[in-house]
Amino acid sequence: MLYTIYAILYIAGTFAGLALVFRKAGIAFWKGLVPIYNIVLWIKMCEKSWKWYVYFLIPAINIFVFLLMVVETAKCFRRYGFWEQTFAVIFPWIYMPYLGLSEKRQFTCPKDLPPHKITEARDWLDAIVFALVAAVIIRGNVVEFYNIPSSSMEKSLLTGDYLMVSKLAYGPRTAMTPLSMPLVHNVMPLSKGQTESYLKWIKMPYHRYPGLRNVERFDAVVFNYPDGDTMCTAFQSNASYHDLARIYGRDNVLNNTVTDPYTGMPVDMGKIRVRPVDKRENFIKRCIGLPGDDLQIVDQQVLINGKPVESPNHMQVTYRVMFNAGVNPVMTLDELGVSQEDIASWMQYGELPLTQEMAQQLSMAYGVAEVSKVTYPAGDTAMMLFPHAPGYNWSVDNFGPIHIPAKGEVLHLTTENLPLYRRLIAVFEENALEERDGHIFINGQETDQYVVKMNYYWMMGDNRHNSADSRYWGFVPENHIVGRAAMVVFSKDKDHHKVRWNRIFKNGCSRD
Repeated sequence: MLYTIYAILYIAGTFAGLALVFRKAGIAFWKGLVPIYNIVLWIKMCEKSWKWYVYFLIPAINIFVFLLMVVETAKCFRRYGFWEQTFAVIFPWIYMPYLGLSEKRQFTCPKDLPPHKITEARDWLDAIVFALVAAVIIRGNVVEFYNIPSSSMEKSLLTGDYLMVSKLAYGPRTAMTPLSMPLVHNVMPLSKGQTESYLKWIKMPYHRYPGLRNVERFDAVVFNYPDGDTMCTAFQSNASYHDLARIYGRDNVLNNTVTDPYTGMPVDMGKIRVRPVDKRENFIKRCIGLPGDDLQIVDQQVLINGKPVESPNHMQVTYRVMFNAGVNPVMTLDELGVSQEDIASWMQYGELPLTQEMAQQLSMAYGVAEVSKVTYPAGDTAMMLFPHAPGYNWSVDNFGPIHIPAKGEVLHLTTENLPLYRRLIAVFEENALEERDGHIFINGQETDQYVVKMNYYWMMGDNRHNSADSRYWGFVPENHIVGRAAMVVFSKDKDHHKVRWNRIFKNGCSRD
């Protein structure tokens, strides 16, 4: 409700102020309230060229042009002060009505304005402020660019891809931590990940404006790392605090007294940090399960509501690969398109992530002795997988069944299924949850039911054996969703230092 009121104030206040300014400029008041027509008259009033009409039609650019028009309007009232123009850009819904209502402020046609010189320093300062404000608005509400740093989505998305992520697709999410350094995600540059870029003095509730669509199955989605509410600065998102606590013991991690069991050397955990939702690390995975779905994985095949779903064409799984003596395996694997990182891993473990097509090609290559798919039977790494509790004898290839909660759904809780929903209830939806003598208490009240407040999703990487995804940390809440991977805008092969021209402008959500 708070954000809806603000959005109405921003739009209505700005254009009501424009109508008042029109009246001072000799234009009928009502014309300032007519959408599109008021923009045309506004550009004409400020005596801008025809190009400005075109600029207003370009998404993202039109936001910057809108703010420039507010400044141009201020100039028509002979208001040139830096701080006043900055205020106008940030609060146009206040400033425009002020110009229209103030008896001291009189409109002057741009052609009749006396020359006003500004210093070169002021000129640069204006440009920087406008660029910064526009970039913050566009980055937070329209699009943002991301680099694919790991191979968890290969071969659909490759390491070195630069993605344009649409915030409009699922609706822009308002900032929950507004006191932060502009254009910086969670740590300050040059601080080696040790200095946070935000202050937690003000915490805003989750709100998302209407989007162009809902999250759909198989979308490549960018979201905040659900297991990243608490993290160790020495590991960041490479190993979550919760995983480290399970491996080494919570007290050891908190007291930074961890010892490597193989070498006996101390392991530095760094500092323990608790991060708000919108400042957790950004991950990208493919949405496999939607709110209300029942999901299960049987022998690497995903089942939704009991029916098998189509796998991405470039989905990778692990294969055991062996070569005959006298063969150069590195050259063969490089020609097949295997990354140097994966080749180095193969030389150590003898296993490679491959697509089905790559596996078939490799099996027919000269000097290849064996190409066999690796499977992980139920129970192999059960305690490392969600929900990290005894009795869930699952593996990455044989997982579930598990139900994905939907907003408004009533969960029927038992001591047996509570591990599946404990984090949802206590962390994501911020309730006090206790289990005493076989009874469940939520916010001090004994209960066997819980009404879900948000939609939840199940995310998985296309590189199925090399992806930290929902199989390891569970559900992704809707308030963690950032946007939809819309397009690959640039791609560079880090192994061969070549631009991948065939990937530029490729659909970022494509399963091909």
